[in-house]
Amino acid sequence: MIPALLLYASLVNDVRTLVAHRDFAAAERALRGCRTPGGATPECAAALSWMARGELDARRLDRADAYAEEARKTALAQLGARRLDADPWLPMALGAAIEVHAQVLAARGERAEAVAFLKQQAAEFGATSLGERIRKNLNVLNLEGKPAPPLDEAVWLGPKPQPLSALRGHAVLLFFWAHWCPDCKAEAPILASLMKTYGPKGLVLIGPTKLYGFAAQGEEAPPAAEERYTLQVRQRFYPGLAEMPVPLSAANFLAYGASTTPTLALIDRKGVVRFYHPGAVPEAELAARIQRVLGE
Repeated sequence: MIPALLLYASLVNDVRTLVAHRDFAAAERALRGCRTPGGATPECAAALSWMARGELDARRLDRADAYAEEARKTALAQLGARRLDADPWLPMALGAAIEVHAQVLAARGERAEAVAFLKQQAAEFGATSLGERIRKNLNVLNLEGKPAPPLDEAVWLGPKPQPLSALRGHAVLLFFWAHWCPDCKAEAPILASLMKTYGPKGLVLIGPTKLYGFAAQGEEAPPAAEERYTLQVRQRFYPGLAEMPVPLSAANFLAYGASTTPTLALIDRKGVVRFYHPGAVPEAELAARIQRVLGE
C-alpha cells in the first residue's frame, strides 16, 4: 500500500499536471479518493485549489468558484487540529481559494464585493503567511489610482533609499525581488535598459527585497548571513542596477502584497500608483507605461 503522505503529494502533482493540460475530466476522477471522510486532508484541499485555478483560467467561473469553496471548506476543516502555517499545503489551498473567489467576483463585475471580501480575509488571516497574497489581490483590484504606500527604509543594501515622499516630482519604479528568484534575474537587464533611457528623464528605480530565512541551496541562514548572501547575489546577477537602492524589509512586501516576485509598481510624479503588476513585464509594455507617466 502507498503511504498516505506519498499518495496525496502525488495527488496534488497529478491534478496540477492534468489541469495544466486542460484534462479536467481526468483531474476530477483523480480527486474521487480524497472526497471520502478519511481523505479530506490538506493535500486534498491543495488539489481542489488547483482545480479552481484551472477552471478560472478556462473562464468557467461557476465551476472555479465551486472548487474554490470546496477547497476553502476542506482547508478550514483542518485548522481545528493545527495552525495554518504548520502545514505547507494549507496556506497553498486556502490562499488559492481566497484568490479565485475574489477574481470570480471581479470577473462578474462585482469589484466592490471582491474588495470587501479580500479585506475581510485580510482581517482574519493577515497575520499568517497569507497576508502578502491577500494584499496582492487587493492591490490588483484597488491600488492603481491610490497614493503609494510608504516604504520602510530603516535597513538597506547599496545606496541609501530616499522616502517616497521625498521623490515627488519623479516617477518611481518599484521592483520587488528575491535572491532565489530566476524571473527577477531575467528582468534585471530590462530594468537596466529602461533606466539608461529614462533615468536621465526623471525615473527613479528602487528594489525592495526581504529575508527568507535561507541562502544558497535553500540552507537555513541567520539574518546576517542571509543579508551577506543577498548582497552577493545582487552583485553577481544585478550588475547593471548598482545604483538601485534596496530597502530590506518584510513590511514593504506586506504593504505592496508582493507575494509574487518580481512585482512591479510604477508611481507617478504626484506619488500615485499608476501601474501594479505581480510578475515579470516585457520591456516594450513597461517602457510605454513609463513614457506615459513621465509625459504627464
